[in-house]
Amino acid sequence: MTEPSSTATRPHIPTGVWVLGFVSMFMDISSEMVHSLLPLFMVSVLGASALAVGLIEGVAEATVLVAKTFSGVLADVLGKRKGLALAGYGLGALTKPLFAVAPDLSVVVTARLLDRIGKGVRGAPRDALVADITPAAMRGAAFGLRQSLDTVGAFVGPLLAVGLMLWWHDDFRAVFWVAVVPGLLAVGLLAAGVHEPDRAAAARRTNPIRRTNLARLSRPYWWVVAVGTVFTFARFSEAFLVLRARQTGVPVAFVPLVMVVMSLVYSLTAYPFGRLSDRMPHRTLLALGLAVLICADAVLATNGHWATVLVGVALWGLHMGMTQGLFARMVADTVPPDLRGTGYGLFSLVSGGAMLAASALAGLLWDRFGAPATFGAGAVFCALAMAGLVRPPTAVATPE
Repeated sequence: MTEPSSTATRPHIPTGVWVLGFVSMFMDISSEMVHSLLPLFMVSVLGASALAVGLIEGVAEATVLVAKTFSGVLADVLGKRKGLALAGYGLGALTKPLFAVAPDLSVVVTARLLDRIGKGVRGAPRDALVADITPAAMRGAAFGLRQSLDTVGAFVGPLLAVGLMLWWHDDFRAVFWVAVVPGLLAVGLLAAGVHEPDRAAAARRTNPIRRTNLARLSRPYWWVVAVGTVFTFARFSEAFLVLRARQTGVPVAFVPLVMVVMSLVYSLTAYPFGRLSDRMPHRTLLALGLAVLICADAVLATNGHWATVLVGVALWGLHMGMTQGLFARMVADTVPPDLRGTGYGLFSLVSGGAMLAASALAGLLWDRFGAPATFGAGAVFCALAMAGLVRPPTAVATPE
């Protein structure tokens, strides 16, 4: 893993990173208008259990991460990024109407999986594109900025959902129809506003899953994969934050505010911590992020009061801001440029299996022992991840 180095003159973040950030923002507005209400819709309207919610969310998020594997490999084979990203955003936009017309849980599951396939298809090529167009010395800032703009959508979406639920008297389906609009805006902005750089288009095409190419993925890269996997066990689906908020007894229309709080903190902290990752050891920042997540789990496990839950959710968002962009930067730093798509894809594949298992375990613990057991288990996995940070492999510089 390459530790950050200082630079006297910091270049500006490329325009393409800003555009990709706004594309992510519009798509996240669309997605979070649906996702902030979906657990409640499944439980209160369609009669699903907490275990079913956990399994559906786990499978959905695992689908994202598995799809990233194939799209990442394909991006390296083609030497192109934008086309795959556009296909993924387009699929995400086109699946939104299915939530509005879903008569039963099977249609919701289908729509959720198709939506997550779209997210998976666009994820690895988009991240590889950010890495391609950004100078190495400021990748942390670039990934932090994109993540910050993405997360603006993650709190604007639930805010719109709350307002529309109040206006339309808890009409879930009407809100889901409105979510179609920002999704289409994201697709249009990506098509018109992002131009693939010559460097990425001319990159050496190769079969990334050949043994000789896989051997080029270094020990530091696999260490990043291992730590990220344990992180995923510690950070199961945010659907359980929504369910925890519902236990406080607040009106259904206000429950999505927990996602607003988490996403607001996430958005405000992702870019500053991204810049910080360009200046400080990554292991230190990861350890601090784990410490914050342990605090969040402890708060959410020990007290179910509305105000206390908001504190735990805010800490959860702070942890996300400290670590999620950092992992994207660490992957970029530890793989060769022509294998970036594959590097992101494999990272996501392994994390996807962990997300499925973590969300299923969280739902099972919730149904049998209650919310404290779910968040307590998350804290235990945080401690395991911290143990993995004690002795990372020697950093290996990746040639540009």
